[in-house]
Amino acid sequence: MESPADDESSVAAAATLYRALGDPTRLLIVQHLFNGPHRVRDLTDHLGLAQSTVSAHVACLRECGLVDAEPQGRATRYSLAEPERLTELLRATEGLLAATGAAVTLCRHLRADDARSTAAHSSVGATTAAEAAR
Repeated sequence: MESPADDESSVAAAATLYRALGDPTRLLIVQHLFNGPHRVRDLTDHLGLAQSTVSAHVACLRECGLVDAEPQGRATRYSLAEPERLTELLRATEGLLAATGAAVTLCRHLRADDARSTAAHSSVGATTAAEAAR
């Protein structure tokens, strides 16, 4: 059986899509946008996140084609670009998670990747703080 994404560019595009949805904050934003269009201000209020954080994640989702923007006066309202397809994807994800149980949360390879990513971000922050103190 041939896989749905069988050439390198399709695999790379799919991996990038999953990476966009793989960030917990971006996934929360997507899930919240199922309730309807929101401004960044609305999302910050509902999710309890900083405006800069929400703006950066919304920009990523928009650049990936997952979120549309509609200017309204001085604000912009964001909505899901493909709500039906995202619903299908998230339902399939829930089904796969139900079938595999906690295996994905126990994967030591992913935990090692997360630890390396966290360490890299921490060292950058520490370097910046040290440089600022000089």
